Amino acid sequence: MTAPSPVVKGTPRAGLTGATIGFFVGFAAVALFGPTAVRFQQSMHLSAMAVGFLVAMPALSGSLLRIPFSAWVDTTGGRKPFLVLLGLSLAGMIGVAAIVATRYPDRLSPELYPLLLVLGLLCGCGIATFSVGISQVAYWFPQRGQGRALAVYAGFGNLAPGLFSLLMPMAFVSLGLAGSYLAWLVFLALGLVAYALLGRNAWLFQLMAAGEKPDEARVHARALGQELFPAGTTMDTLRISAGTWQTWALVAIYFSTFGGFVALTAWLPTYWTSAFGVTAVTAGILTAVYSLLASLIRILGGVMADRLQQGGSNTSVLALLVMLSGALLMTVAGDFELAVPGEILLAVGMGLCNAAVFKMVPQVVPRAVGGAAGWVGGIGAFGGFVIPPILAFAVRQIGPRGYAIGFIVFVFLALLSLAMTWVLKYSPSPAGYQPPAISSQQADG
Repeated sequence: MTAPSPVVKGTPRAGLTGATIGFFVGFAAVALFGPTAVRFQQSMHLSAMAVGFLVAMPALSGSLLRIPFSAWVDTTGGRKPFLVLLGLSLAGMIGVAAIVATRYPDRLSPELYPLLLVLGLLCGCGIATFSVGISQVAYWFPQRGQGRALAVYAGFGNLAPGLFSLLMPMAFVSLGLAGSYLAWLVFLALGLVAYALLGRNAWLFQLMAAGEKPDEARVHARALGQELFPAGTTMDTLRISAGTWQTWALVAIYFSTFGGFVALTAWLPTYWTSAFGVTAVTAGILTAVYSLLASLIRILGGVMADRLQQGGSNTSVLALLVMLSGALLMTVAGDFELAVPGEILLAVGMGLCNAAVFKMVPQVVPRAVGGAAGWVGGIGAFGGFVIPPILAFAVRQIGPRGYAIGFIVFVFLALLSLAMTWVLKYSPSPAGYQPPAISSQQADG
């Protein structure tokens, strides 16, 4: 179809590309301190608990800011929220790079620890781009294609922490710690510019920005193929989604799987070096295997969620059973040979389930996708802040054996999530959701 107005630009594929680039550069902050935690621990004489909070700090802002910023998408589109969050992350990275360049290693005193926590919060703003992009992409695509589109967005965007967990220890060898963070700063700045050039709002928001009234813009956007539309103001979309009990069931599941993914990406470098005495480079490789596998298999999870009958809930059940088996294995893993397959099972289970959850979001709250994505992505991702200190607490209370015992938290989270998925699977669809008239298989030709 032709555009009803010359001001409308972009296509669903272009919208997906821009959002994925923005999320990729912002989400790398998950690995802000994890791969280099041992360097800060040695220079600042930090305890295991202090390290746990340090590596988790970006996840705090990266989770809680998802709620208001995702809801903001429903009123202005994703472009402004994206640029604000990436700008805040860039400011934090400037601070981290400056401290490391001027103080590491001899002058990196414990007194700087609170400042590093604050800068970690700023850097973590980039993590919050996730739910902004989820909403932005969801408005671009019809419901029958959202599973794959959102899985591509999240899958490729989620590659960033794994790649940085792999590259940071290697960069330290050749560039030093200061050079490594400087290179990261340049990468983030270039990524912000790339999103500014490529990021596009869905048609409705472009038309309203050009001066069309909301009702008129909806008609034109629907003619172009847009199916999902926001409910109203930011408070409206948050209120409507918060009043749907299914939203909170999805929050619980996402806390376990995506929050767990963020937590382990930050914690695993410490786990591998401290529990098994491997080198920082080896720990980075093992962490990258986990993070990259969980990210890439998320794409498969989106395809499964699109193609299977009741694909979101059925994919989630399968994924959580895999996650449960991995968590049980990690809990009893006193040997390196058991821990590696346990990590892989956790990656597969969490990655598949992360895709399945966001396939269900538009079905659960079709009139307030942005608000629902904010609650699920925000409070769900809060697990990335909560879980690492719990794992560190197990080490403090039990000693070295606590590195394995701490994984029992994932056993309980997997069981809770299975129960939530079971309830969602056998609950009626909320009013307002209409399944596609044809299946994904038919739509693919």
